[in-house]
Amino acid sequence: MGGGSDDRTFCFVTMNVDHEITLLIEQIRRLGSKNADGNYSVKFGVLFNDDECANLFEAIVGTLKAAKKKKIITFEGELLLQGVHDHVDVILLQD
Repeated sequence: MGGGSDDRTFCFVTMNVDHEITLLIEQIRRLGSKNADGNYSVKFGVLFNDDECANLFEAIVGTLKAAKKKKIITFEGELLLQGVHDHVDVILLQD
C-alpha cells in the first residue's frame, strides 16, 4: 500500500479549503461594507443566516477558522457560534 492515495486526498482537501476561502471572501464583500480601516466587515450572524452562504458552505464555521488561520480574515475569539456570536465582526484582511 503506497501513500499515493493519501497524497491525492490531501491535495483535494487543501484545494477544497482554498476554494471555500475564495468563496468566503466573495460573500464577505457581497454582504459586508468597508470599515474605518478600509477593510470589508460583516457580522457573523449575517453570514451564517444568509441563504446563499448556507447553500455554498457545508461548514461555514470551519471555513472561517481556516481563513483566520491563514490570516485572510480576523474575528474576536477562537470559534464563532450561531446566536451567541451573531454580533461579532468578521473582517477581511486581504482584499
